[in-house]
Amino acid sequence: MKILITSFTAAVLAALISGASLGAGAPCEDLSRLALSGTAITLATKVEAGAFALPGQTPSAAFRSLPAFCRVAATLKPTADSDIKMEVWLPLSGWNGKFMAVGNGAFSGAISYPALAASLARGYAVSSTDTGHEGGSASFALGHPEKVADFGWRAVHETTATSKKILTAFYATAPKFSYWNGCSAGGRQGMKEAQRFPADFDGIIAGAPGLDWTSRAGQANRVAKELDRSETSRLLRPQRELLHKAVLDACDAIDGVKDGLIADPDRCNFDPATLQCTGSTSSACLTPEQVRTAQLTYSSPKNPKTGRPITGLARGSELGWTDLGWSASARATGLDHFRFIVFQDPKWEVSQFSFDSDIVRAEETDAGTINALDPNLKPFLDRGGKLIQYHGWSDPQISPGNSTQYYSRVLEALGSQSKVEASYRLFMVPGMAHCGGGEGPNTFDMVAALEGWVERGSAPDQILATHSTNNRVDRTRPLCPYPLIASYNETGSIDDAAHFSCRAR
Repeated sequence: MKILITSFTAAVLAALISGASLGAGAPCEDLSRLALSGTAITLATKVEAGAFALPGQTPSAAFRSLPAFCRVAATLKPTADSDIKMEVWLPLSGWNGKFMAVGNGAFSGAISYPALAASLARGYAVSSTDTGHEGGSASFALGHPEKVADFGWRAVHETTATSKKILTAFYATAPKFSYWNGCSAGGRQGMKEAQRFPADFDGIIAGAPGLDWTSRAGQANRVAKELDRSETSRLLRPQRELLHKAVLDACDAIDGVKDGLIADPDRCNFDPATLQCTGSTSSACLTPEQVRTAQLTYSSPKNPKTGRPITGLARGSELGWTDLGWSASARATGLDHFRFIVFQDPKWEVSQFSFDSDIVRAEETDAGTINALDPNLKPFLDRGGKLIQYHGWSDPQISPGNSTQYYSRVLEALGSQSKVEASYRLFMVPGMAHCGGGEGPNTFDMVAALEGWVERGSAPDQILATHSTNNRVDRTRPLCPYPLIASYNETGSIDDAAHFSCRAR
């Protein structure tokens, strides 16, 4: 730790000595004078309150409420083939003394401007990166292994280190606390940081993390291949709605209250075969081919080499499925991953996918570059880091089983439930889809929960979640640290969180 602090301080001092005599209240433009190794500052300018807008647009509602801030853009080149774009926004007044980095989605090669705005509005100095490429395709990976590493882990780490140097030069003080907040690919990025760079952040929020990136891609391709091959196997919206209703009828009350949500899908053993047509087909039943599709989507085949289950979607997620299986984003990302990264063949198609061999090849090709599967969080936890992971049980894009499986592997690796839960907690969200939405309470403040844990030692024993219809809150429910679930207290409204307690399932 002493070496890390010393090198960081030396880097900042070197930046200042090189011609950037900055301090609190210095003009934003002076940041262009910072000389940072491997970094070219391309923009340093003041943005007036409410004046930020994306190119060619007028300020949106999300940006009009922003305070004045210093906007700094830079290009990072940690390798000869790297071209990492980043931005850091520094509030000109009301800075809370803290730093927040925000995540991306899918193969996104773009700065996350809405996420930057949300954190700036809370008083944070905040940064984002395009992960080293432009656009939402993985075509950047062809012949560029260093760019794959940039996407997988390096861009976030380099952006974080550079942002702290710029921040410290501008405010003449380092941030009191550093946080990460991301969902989906952003959740994966946060998990990767905890595993690979445990000193980068004091606290991490990892929502619906695509930590098993290769397996999600493989599962999406596995289902899509079958539905591409046979149109009669497809579950169209009426069949998905029928299936969803049957799942709720079978499993809604498992947690002790019938509320239209499945709080514990792991205990739901509903078999789609109960809906199979016995005579002529109708809207009230599924054909044998459609039954097989549902079973295929729920199933979790094992990696034949490692024996680790490649988790399917949970029962209760049916309304988020598409005619071609998993969500459209999962299908697109799955195709791109195997086309451009695993096989390095732009002509590769889903029809060529072979689960038993290709799922092994995908994980071995990745070798931990993108996947965030290392269960050894000990370095992060030992230095006091706090990790909040959350995942919607009805997520149709990234299997919630990725999160529960990883949590269980961390327990096995560290060998102590009490040690793990003192610094790492997983919150599974009944009825929530991917990073939000869905039938269950899906709005919550994970940032406040993490701040309380890191800064005041107040561990989140439960987190309040709300559901709204037409902008009116119509249900609240506590989210509980896994494996606990919110259990009804047998009295009072089932729409009021006050009548639920976190208990063992």
